[in-house]
Amino acid sequence: MKELEPGLRKKRYEFDHWDDAIHGYRETERAQWGAVCEGVMDRLRAVAFSEGSPLLGPVHVLDLDKAGYIKPHIDSVKFCGSTIAGLSLLSDSVMRLVREDEPAEWLNLFLPCRSVYILRDQARYKFTHEILKDDESIFSGQRVPRHRRISVICRNLPV
Repeated sequence: MKELEPGLRKKRYEFDHWDDAIHGYRETERAQWGAVCEGVMDRLRAVAFSEGSPLLGPVHVLDLDKAGYIKPHIDSVKFCGSTIAGLSLLSDSVMRLVREDEPAEWLNLFLPCRSVYILRDQARYKFTHEILKDDESIFSGQRVPRHRRISVICRNLPV
């Protein structure tokens, strides 16, 4: 957060997104990191991507306000490949996956603060993903209060 906060603080939260998928957010991209963060990013990439997998250049940093949320969507295959890996910071949250062709088939994932999530192949192409609003944030019958949330997202290039 020490590396991210100065750049994010200069931006204001947006409530409309070009594809209407994100509300209450600010975002940036990072191509370079300090030594400690670069070590974390290297570990994330090693876990999420096969060796030699071509990665999308800068890392996407998404800052969701407490009132912000991400609507159900499947990321465009024009912009990223078969794998998305994210590091969740500042707040626990709930991600919902819903099968695109069978909406009755869904799954909530609990993303504790400082956890990593990886969406790959079927989860990436066949299911929408979203971050639930604070008032909808429930996992296994328990309320999961959502505060400001940062997601540091790595993607591979489309094939």
